[in-house]
Amino acid sequence: MDTDHITDVWDRVFGTQPHPASWLVVVTAVLALAAVTPYTAWRLSRNAITIAHEGGHGLVALLTGRRLDGIRLHSDTSGLTVSRGKPTGMGMVLTAAAGYTTPSLLGLGGAWLLASGHITALLWGATALLAAMLVMIRNAYGVLTVVLSGASFLLVSWLTTPQVQAAFAYAVVWFLLLGGVRPPFELHGKRRRGGAGDSDPDQLARLTHVPAAVWLGLFHVVTLCSLIGGGRWLLGV
Repeated sequence: MDTDHITDVWDRVFGTQPHPASWLVVVTAVLALAAVTPYTAWRLSRNAITIAHEGGHGLVALLTGRRLDGIRLHSDTSGLTVSRGKPTGMGMVLTAAAGYTTPSLLGLGGAWLLASGHITALLWGATALLAAMLVMIRNAYGVLTVVLSGASFLLVSWLTTPQVQAAFAYAVVWFLLLGGVRPPFELHGKRRRGGAGDSDPDQLARLTHVPAAVWLGLFHVVTLCSLIGGGRWLLGV
């Protein structure tokens, strides 16, 4: 591989791309909202949020020194991340708290990249994260969903025009920001009906002696603030 080719690849990934037209940003927001709001669409699109949720658990487990045994993704959009290590302490707390906040925080980081013009870097970064996560998937459905997601990013980044890449990237980031808000509300509804007795907030309550309702409130704050902040970046206001 010659130096000029390496330079071209470097510029393509880490260089900046033009910002799309304002109408495209708005249209992608509407499309993302349509994927999140109706229940029939959400039943399918929520799989992507589950990938981010369980990936967040797994990544933080590794960053805090825990041993990640594997991740499972299920067709009912639930998931399970298993890690080994000290059953208490800050590492376990951060791992448990990562799930519901990760989709929104990924959306916030993505919005910052797009606002900075790094559309290609976002697409390739997402592909790399999905490829790394694939190694830890332990069931067939999980492999299928992660492979399809990663292939989508890879094909768009290699085979489509800059305009299509921008539309795809903005739609994905809007989806993470909007889709990250819904699961805490769903969990709140389940808890009011007496369900979800071993959810992430319940595990955090046992670990920290802070009520589960407080942790759930924190998830609401993180997801809503990410949506507001990320939305302002995407809209350029």
